[in-house]
Amino acid sequence: MYEKTYPSKRFNITLDFLKKHIKTSETIFDLGVPNPFSKIMVDNGYSVINTKGEDIDNDQSALQTENYDVFTGFEIFEHLLNPYTVLQNVKADKILISIPLRLWFSSAYRSKTDMWDRHYHEFEDWQLDWLLEKAGYKIVDRVKFTHPVKKLGFRPLLRWFTPRYYLVYAERK
Repeated sequence: MYEKTYPSKRFNITLDFLKKHIKTSETIFDLGVPNPFSKIMVDNGYSVINTKGEDIDNDQSALQTENYDVFTGFEIFEHLLNPYTVLQNVKADKILISIPLRLWFSSAYRSKTDMWDRHYHEFEDWQLDWLLEKAGYKIVDRVKFTHPVKKLGFRPLLRWFTPRYYLVYAERK
């Protein structure tokens, strides 16, 4: 997944945000298969449960059967066809979600070789806020940050100061 680039900045900001709001004594249900960031959470003392690779758009049973205190979805919601249904099935009262923001100078991401690696939603911050509110959550904290790339060009220059990621902590109302 990160053969060529490792998102250290994103992972560090996400970990600091997680530590700010979630105790290591709380069990996390992390949407998605085990990945480099779920390993970082475990290495930092968190107990993490991941999904097993099931199609979450069609099968949300794990959200109902697992025991967890916190739900996380880092860079996953943009891939789902119906993230509202997923949020309706979350048992936890605390959630942390991060998404890549829709950029006016870049089209939606679509891998030509991996059907799972496509963005169905390119969110703006207000859209995620509305989705969470409609699902019964109140946003407690949020942060936006950039993701500069080490390339030359107009779009790489814009990435130095245009926020690319949006990270939210919310609690059930």
